[in-house]
Amino acid sequence: MADLHILIPSTRLGISDLEPFRKNPFDTMIKFVVDLDMNRIALGGEMHSDAEEQLLKSGSQQEDLWGGNLWPWEEKPRVEYVSLINIRPSVDNNSMDILSPDVRHSVDNVVHSWIELP
Repeated sequence: MADLHILIPSTRLGISDLEPFRKNPFDTMIKFVVDLDMNRIALGGEMHSDAEEQLLKSGSQQEDLWGGNLWPWEEKPRVEYVSLINIRPSVDNNSMDILSPDVRHSVDNVVHSWIELP
């Protein structure tokens, strides 16, 4: 069975640093959760809740966490803003997709501040 580790990086990562996540557990996709308040990211796990749990254990607040998927090995690497943890009726996000352009932009900024994508 694969080691479904969660990484909360302390330094910026390049594509080569992401190799341990390939096929662990998904072929070319990595789940992530960002903390918009603390400007940090947790990578890995089978479900977004795996990374979410690690961030919560290390001081994050639920309302600051948003999830998505990273596709770093595609011809044009991309970020998806889809996760069950994004369903938040209290902030008018009734979808797994992050609906707010401002929140999407903030999530994207955190992802790109921690991961150097080509």
